[in-house]
Amino acid sequence: MYRFLLSRQWVILTLVALVLIPVMIELGFWQFHRHQNRVAQNALIADNLKAEPVPVTELTSPGHTVPRGDYWRQVTATGTFDTAHEVVVRRRTNADDKVGVLVLTPLVLADGRVVLVNRGWVPAAADQMAYPEVPPAPAGEVTVTGRLKADETTGASGIKDLSGLPPRQVMLINSEQQAERLGREVLGGYLEQTGPRPAGDTPELIAEPDHDSIGAHMAYAVQWWLFASGVPVGWVVLVRREKRDREAAAGAGTQEGAAPEPSVA
Repeated sequence: MYRFLLSRQWVILTLVALVLIPVMIELGFWQFHRHQNRVAQNALIADNLKAEPVPVTELTSPGHTVPRGDYWRQVTATGTFDTAHEVVVRRRTNADDKVGVLVLTPLVLADGRVVLVNRGWVPAAADQMAYPEVPPAPAGEVTVTGRLKADETTGASGIKDLSGLPPRQVMLINSEQQAERLGREVLGGYLEQTGPRPAGDTPELIAEPDHDSIGAHMAYAVQWWLFASGVPVGWVVLVRREKRDREAAAGAGTQEGAAPEPSVA
């Protein structure tokens, strides 16, 4: 009755179904884990943004790699801006998705060490090789508050070619690179300034990271699991349809091959 399942066509179809089921289940768990990671990250961001600011030197030091648990921690730093060694970070967007640059200014602390401060976003110059117009940093001793961020790296950013850049322009915010350029000890990571607000709101301060939306990963996970459960159901439906069609074809063939009834004179 089900001998047709041994045919080449049905063997291939069954094998494909057996492969699709675990693949779809795994894709569902992949999306589920992405959902969990997003929820955990949102909670981390919210907690760190609500935490009381602490001196940046309590969380990082020269050569230190900022751990994920300290991302977006509120920190303070008191020192003097070294505008002579200020650089801009190319190809960065603002809240309106306009492409410009970030202003990265070293802040020299009382002990001579440096923390990098991302003062915010400004439009790029019309000539990409020229240094853009950047509002000057405050003179004298200042206390800056901001969010602690980890060094940007070529591996995480995907940016490989860092050569051939114009003077005072960089592609990544990296404390080790800046320490080599400045000849000073630079604290690991950098500070994303939130206060004080610059005069005229320029540079444009970086907005808080999104920690409300969770995306559609959970919906995608459920979708993949529904697809996985639908594969065996679909296979059974196809088998029954094939069996019914074969039985109907066999019945029709029997009727056509039957001997005609004798006619009555």
